[in-house]
Amino acid sequence: MNDVSAEIASIILLGFDRYRAGFREITEGARDRFQTGNWHAVQQASAARIQLYDDFADGVTDRLVSDYRASRLTTGEWQRAKRQYIEMISGRDDAELAETGYNTIFRKLAGRDQLNNDLAFVLAPAETYPGDYAAITQRIGPHTDLGELIRSILASFHFDTPYSNLERDITNMTSVMESYMPILRKPRVIECEMLQSVFYRNKGAYLIGRLTIGEHQCPLAIAIQHDVPGRGVPGRGVPGREAPGQGKKKELYIDSVIWNENDLSMIFSFTRSYFMVHVKHPGDMVKFLHEILPNKKRWELFTSLGFYKHGKTEFFRGFVEHLENSDDQFVIAKGIKGLVMTVFTLPSYEVVFKVIRDKFSPIKKITRNQVKDAYYLVKTHDRVGRMADTQEFMNFVFPKHRFSRELIDELISVAPSSITLTEEHVVISHLYTERSMTPLNIYIEHCNELELTQVLDDYGNAIKQLAAANIFPGDMLLKNFGVTRHGRVVFYDYDEICYLTEVNFRVIPEARYPEDELAAEPWYSVAPNDVFPEEFGTFLFNSKRLRSIFNEHHADIFDPEYWRSVQNSVRNQAVMDVFPYRSKRRLHRG
Repeated sequence: MNDVSAEIASIILLGFDRYRAGFREITEGARDRFQTGNWHAVQQASAARIQLYDDFADGVTDRLVSDYRASRLTTGEWQRAKRQYIEMISGRDDAELAETGYNTIFRKLAGRDQLNNDLAFVLAPAETYPGDYAAITQRIGPHTDLGELIRSILASFHFDTPYSNLERDITNMTSVMESYMPILRKPRVIECEMLQSVFYRNKGAYLIGRLTIGEHQCPLAIAIQHDVPGRGVPGRGVPGREAPGQGKKKELYIDSVIWNENDLSMIFSFTRSYFMVHVKHPGDMVKFLHEILPNKKRWELFTSLGFYKHGKTEFFRGFVEHLENSDDQFVIAKGIKGLVMTVFTLPSYEVVFKVIRDKFSPIKKITRNQVKDAYYLVKTHDRVGRMADTQEFMNFVFPKHRFSRELIDELISVAPSSITLTEEHVVISHLYTERSMTPLNIYIEHCNELELTQVLDDYGNAIKQLAAANIFPGDMLLKNFGVTRHGRVVFYDYDEICYLTEVNFRVIPEARYPEDELAAEPWYSVAPNDVFPEEFGTFLFNSKRLRSIFNEHHADIFDPEYWRSVQNSVRNQAVMDVFPYRSKRRLHRG
């Protein structure tokens, strides 16, 4: 074979450029979808954009294998291909994303065993983001009046759809910020540095930046929503909905203003769908976001912007660095062991690692491929702040000496086909990573009475909001939900997940004879998709106390008619409102 290294590099970059063009086209359509309120197009665009990367990887790989026998390239040819690729991407604004694109193709062709920094982009590049944000931000101010600053910010972001009452919103924002931030009550110089791009997600648009008050700085986020009839309050029953195509007049309003890291972190949560935001300089934008969200890791921020594949690259690099600076051992995760997944963690790292078992319990009527499909569904579906995002890895290599003996024994016992042990490494052929949370069943064992009431209420809200997004969790046991550091209940066990509209919610038929109720088997027929909500209370709660607290807020979950009503709303194309901040952060619109 002639040396085709330059052609290999060129084809990879050409495929990546096509992917980036498609990514930008879908992303840039977010503004129009938001302004017209085309919510179903929003959901379709999110799924389509995720699919683009797999299309790029499969298309380039197929071509290189068929035309260049690329799976047989020598080490020297790959080294030269990488050098050619480095020259091609030099000076690009998205060079780090292009490196990940190259890595994807390399791994598919050469395999995990050949992955090293001579052949691919394994190590993190030297810092190339000096923090000069002139290309991605705009400075507004200085002003001595907060209301005038807010007015200037909103004027700098033009929407074709008008605001319903902009002066009211500016007054509300000013009043709320001054009530919580005494420093703003006295005349002083205030200015802000706003990212030029609008962040779109679901039915909202967000203006993100940094507020400077004298020597004090804080994040600033302005949440914009549509002003339409029928909007509900989140967290109670089925949230506010709107069916598209009803000819309603569209107007905008400011729904919330955020000025602290904790609330902004919730907007960028791992339980939310990826933003649609124009990002010309990804590294610079992530650096800016990391400055206002220092507790977010770089991989989380890249992922939230839609660059979830590069988020995996950043995760791996950060993980390797963490291993070099820690010495604790990987152990089996706390909580009740799953029937489909075995889960382990590194206590010093806020991530869990999930491996599919070789054999499932007989009560789990699913296959390995169905589990994978369920996780992909969650990746592409609107997670409405109630499902944890995951990253999927193939042939992940761990240092063996960091694994506890108990964990190695567990992996060999329940997932031997996924595990390869060498003298130095544990190689797992397929796993998922996920941000760690406190399992809900463990949380309720240690919380106080107020926390118990709040978390059980939010557990019900999570179930209802998933249902409103056309998701039925299937196995709704407490152990399959977690509690985030913000106290939010999140679903994370997806092996029985399905669309709500696929479920048949039934009332339990009356017993024919007294003996029927004592029988081991039901006296009525049960189809695979039949669900009986009346049974939920029995298997969800092992104590009358927990069941009683839950019933105070969510007794309707045990009523088949409630679930049917949600199904009807979904079938009528109602799209729920999703607010990635607490209800108390919503501005009053009197």
